[in-house]
Amino acid sequence: MPQQEPFRFETRIRFIDTDASGRIHYTAMFRYFEAAEIELFRTLGVNYTRGTFNFPRVHVECDFQREINHDDLIVIEVCLTKLGRSSVRLEFRTIKEGESAATGAVVIVCTDRQTKRSIEIPADLRAKFGRLLASGG
Repeated sequence: MPQQEPFRFETRIRFIDTDASGRIHYTAMFRYFEAAEIELFRTLGVNYTRGTFNFPRVHVECDFQREINHDDLIVIEVCLTKLGRSSVRLEFRTIKEGESAATGAVVIVCTDRQTKRSIEIPADLRAKFGRLLASGG
């Protein structure tokens, strides 16, 4: 399967997400990753607040390569890199002024909304996710 183009989400860093030095607070980067994820899934017609399942995070990671400050314009690229029985791995790259400023990943697991236990990703959703899968996943 050929490498899929990453989904791109453009935004600015909000003041509330910075620390006393004016840099993005390290935890805030995950909110920006999540915003990009939600917009990507919106293009598929996937909404986390409906249906019988949830997608809690079970793994998160982020590495910073460049300083990211209040009001910086950033583009976050998102790729689905692994599709498991009940889990999905998404990888992120934050671009500032044409250069990589942060990279990260999250693993989300499909869980039954009532039992809170992992379940197999529903077939219709699996098909949608499969179209996003980058090569090598």
